[in-house]
Amino acid sequence: MEIEIICYDGFDELDAIGPYEVLANGFNDGDRDGRVRMVTRDGREAVTASHGLRVGADGRLGDSDPDLVVVPGGGWADRSPAGTRAEYDDGRIPARLANLYDAGTTIASVCTGGMLVAKAGLFDGVKAVTHASALDDLAADGADVQDARVVDAGDLLSAGGVTAGLDLAFHLLAREFGDGVAERVAERMEYEPSGDVIVT
Repeated sequence: MEIEIICYDGFDELDAIGPYEVLANGFNDGDRDGRVRMVTRDGREAVTASHGLRVGADGRLGDSDPDLVVVPGGGWADRSPAGTRAEYDDGRIPARLANLYDAGTTIASVCTGGMLVAKAGLFDGVKAVTHASALDDLAADGADVQDARVVDAGDLLSAGGVTAGLDLAFHLLAREFGDGVAERVAERMEYEPSGDVIVT
């Protein structure tokens, strides 16, 4: 299973790094083919996240023919010059997400990363969630907004604000690799995943 996490200037660190660690630990629990990679839209080698962390990238979004793409948020509510709103207005990441989804890739958003998925037109009429500050915006873009930490609509998943990305990642581990893997990783990470998950 190939997983890509799309990073861009201004993304929230925990939105991406939290799911990265959970999912990477899942691959390390047993002998599983696949990997988790940090990628950028244009193949840049590094980006600067919202709190100043420089993050290296392993390639360009879509280059590994991913089974799953995770889309972090960051910088939506404060209209930062770099972040989700800037990428929403730019439109290139949403366009790439739409193409990947049409080719069969599952898309999962964390926090206001959901706004990039909405801009791609993928949440039209779909049950979804995002950070509390963007729920009205998500609804205005056509999503059927839910009150949950994680919403699993099959090949489209979404998580609420920041720490909900951990719950999304644990849900994905259980869904893809089984409850036992998710439970072992949670025990090692000393984390109790939320059961507040809507599966549609």
